[in-house]
Order: sequence, then structure tokens, then C-alpha cells
Amino acid sequence: MIQRFIELGEGYSDIYELIELAKANGHRLSKMMALHTTVNERSVTSLVVVCKPTDPGKFQALYICREGIPNPNVTPNKRYDLFDETASALEKEIIQLSVKPSTQFSEKELYFQYLIGILRLNHYIPPLQ
Repeated sequence: MIQRFIELGEGYSDIYELIELAKANGHRLSKMMALHTTVNERSVTSLVVVCKPTDPGKFQALYICREGIPNPNVTPNKRYDLFDETASALEKEIIQLSVKPSTQFSEKELYFQYLIGILRLNHYIPPLQ
């Protein structure tokens, strides 16, 4: 199985695309997540939409808006509220995790591999097959 993060941006106007992806793929929607971290002394959140693997092909897409939204547990904000409203409408609970910031990795792909490892270990996505 191939599991890959597809980055849409940092969550400014691209959060609307993330929300539309969740709505349009309701039949494939697996999970919605908020990954909290600290970047340059700012508490920020990455929002993630996890789709079920394709059949055939066994490709699992994880769409992400990376580290551009203020952490809603610290600073309530409208962008997170929209994501939360979408999760409620789709009958999904937002899974919240604390993770390392992407700035601790020399390449973005290494950061995404780190996140995939965490999600696999916590059984949020299937293991490597």
C-alpha cells in the first residue's frame, strides 16, 4: 500500500479546498485530524483529511494544510471552526495529536514519513503491507 501526504498549502484559502475534498469524498473519507505543534514559538495546527485506500491500486491519500492555522486550543479561529463544522456534518470526530514541527526535518518528505509512522503506530492508518 502506498500512503502519501498531498500538501494543499498552509491553511489560508486552501482550507476551503481541503473542506471540499472531505465533502466530495464522503464515501472515501476515513478520518479528519488536527496535528498540533509549535513553530517559531507559535502554537499552530495542521489539518488533515485521510481517505480510505483506493481499490484497486491500494493508494491512500492524506491531504494536509501544514502548520498555517493557529492552534484552536490556544487561539480559537474561524478556519478551524469551519473544519470542525465539516467534521460534524460528515459525522466524523477530529482526532487531535501533538507532533514535532516540520522545521525539525531537513526535507518535507522526511517530515511526512515521520507523520505516517505516527499514524501507523496509533492504528489511524493501515500498516505497511
